[in-house]
Amino acid sequence: MCKIVIPASVRPIDCDVHLAVPNTRALLPYLDDYWREHIIRRGIDGDNLELSAYPPNAPLNCRPDWRPQQGLPGSQFEQLRDHVLEPFQPRFVICNVLHGSQIMFSEDLSAALCRAINNWIAAEWLDRDPRLRASIVVPAHSPELAVAEIERRADDRRFVQVLMLAMTEMPLGRRQHWPIYQAAEHLDLPIGIHAGSSFRHPPSALGWSSYYLEDYVSQAPGFSGVLNSLVTEGVFNKFPRLKVVLIESGVSWLPAHFWRINKTWRGVRSETPWVDRVPSEIIREHVRLTVQPFDDPPDKALVQTILDEIGSDEMLLFSTDYPHWHFEGTDAIPPGLPSDVLTKILADNALATYARLN
Repeated sequence: MCKIVIPASVRPIDCDVHLAVPNTRALLPYLDDYWREHIIRRGIDGDNLELSAYPPNAPLNCRPDWRPQQGLPGSQFEQLRDHVLEPFQPRFVICNVLHGSQIMFSEDLSAALCRAINNWIAAEWLDRDPRLRASIVVPAHSPELAVAEIERRADDRRFVQVLMLAMTEMPLGRRQHWPIYQAAEHLDLPIGIHAGSSFRHPPSALGWSSYYLEDYVSQAPGFSGVLNSLVTEGVFNKFPRLKVVLIESGVSWLPAHFWRINKTWRGVRSETPWVDRVPSEIIREHVRLTVQPFDDPPDKALVQTILDEIGSDEMLLFSTDYPHWHFEGTDAIPPGLPSDVLTKILADNALATYARLN
């Protein structure tokens, strides 16, 4: 990949950096007395409740030069400073925590741990650098408790979006989730939908995967299903100011998705009269995608073709996806982008998406 130089006049906004809870014991100071005793008594404090099913040493989990000598990748502020804040000189960095608390069957325990994680983020990370922002981690399987956590954290404007997973118990467009979207829209919080599963169902439509390759490649169809659900169920009609950010979704699958959903909608649109224009127009207005991983073609001229087929230069947001491994050095930007599009991707699109960054 050829090297892209970020213009000196532009301070990028990194829309996907991963923080890792080092272990459950780190959350004990941020739990109330009942849940602290509960977790210790059950021995949960000895587990790290890691969400990822991937092997810890799988290359994509962490770039070799970003892997710490001890502890989990993304668990140390000093490394984030050295690997992201200093090299990229971002204006803001949006931190996302993926954790097992989001998928627990016990809604109360899930909510308690999500509260602790958000408290931990604020105290251990956001207070250490004014450029850091974060997503609110919520117990998405309980909309009532998720809304309570959103409202609890809403006064701290360093929290700039609500974090959910792409493949949950029910499709994300279903009305079960609408209270979350209503609260997010009211509080100027986009919904960040990150690659991942709550493992209530197989990540693949054909069943459970045997290998890392199967699971990883299945993420793109999972995001395609998310868009189908949000549009067809009428989420953006009900919440016209809502923005959704697909995080770590890839990008190059989107033109084919546009073609197919538009074509099918024309034949069956009487079934969903609230979808009152071609779905691609609705998606372009409400949905954004982070650029890592971009899955860019070997011919850099084709990058412009992908942008032309997407039909918008406002949908892509800069991200490093730290500490995951999708690019070398500081080459986080796909080659072949015109300078005016590059400026939008680096900062302008994020400012238009995240009201709390302004």
